[in-house]
Amino acid sequence: MTINWLTKNVDFPEVIVKELIEEWLPQVAASHGKQIGTLTYILTDDEGILAVNREFLQHDYYTDIITFDYSKRSMVSGDIYISLDTVATNAEQFNQNPIRELHRVLAHGLLHLCGINDKGPGEREIMEQHEDEALTILAGML
Repeated sequence: MTINWLTKNVDFPEVIVKELIEEWLPQVAASHGKQIGTLTYILTDDEGILAVNREFLQHDYYTDIITFDYSKRSMVSGDIYISLDTVATNAEQFNQNPIRELHRVLAHGLLHLCGINDKGPGEREIMEQHEDEALTILAGML
């Protein structure tokens, strides 16, 4: 298992405790019958994620997360781009704790790699349930 942390146009957030997150994420994967191969989290700003969205997905809008899936069977691997700007905006807009929102998005990318979608009818609610379960695992570790 390897979890890489990269930044583009932003400083690494002090609120991410790498050791804790790197202990938590494998538990989230295991709760879905998966193991982590290599995850790379790329933390960026709104302009950085917009560039990725345009280049790779031909989408012309900001988003909080983009996940590229390289998984094979039960071994999940991928690149997960996160806009720290949009995460902060969403936390404020939805009246959420900013650290909890960042943790939610970290789990969200992994959950996509575990096969959980959020675009189709009823899928968003299922994703939110799995995010809540992942955050409960994290809360139990604190």
